[in-house]
Amino acid sequence: MNVRGKAFVFGDRIDTDVLAPGPYMREPLNVLASHCLEAVDPDFARDVRRGDIVVGGESFGIGSSREQAVQALAELGVGAIVARSFARIFYRNALNLGVPALVCADLEATRGDELEVRPVEGRIINHSTGREFTCEKIPTELMEIVAGGGLMPWLERKLAAERRA
Repeated sequence: MNVRGKAFVFGDRIDTDVLAPGPYMREPLNVLASHCLEAVDPDFARDVRRGDIVVGGESFGIGSSREQAVQALAELGVGAIVARSFARIFYRNALNLGVPALVCADLEATRGDELEVRPVEGRIINHSTGREFTCEKIPTELMEIVAGGGLMPWLERKLAAERRA
């Protein structure tokens, strides 16, 4: 499941309150998503397109364990999240909700660069600069869960197949 899209680049310590702002938590997901990252980039939710890639710095997704932070990104169509490091719970939420999250310590990208993320290979290609970067691989078995829409849809299909067998 390779992903290719434009880069949206953010700094260190982007927290879940910025990804899923508290005042909108009781709103429908599409409303919450329309406010995703607006505190650091007011145009993000309007400009991001399906398959685009969010690039973060250190400790991306710190803060509360709210799943809505990843859900907002998924609702907006973000194809992958790449960061120097992730908050542990955010990282697991991303994979469990079907959004590839890759640790890449040395990725260099600017907003608008055309990136290709190859999670199983552990490679990111910046087509705008012609440079390639190595990142932590996501195992094939885990990418099957991600590609299937996340842990719950994957598990439901697996259990249904076992019941039929």
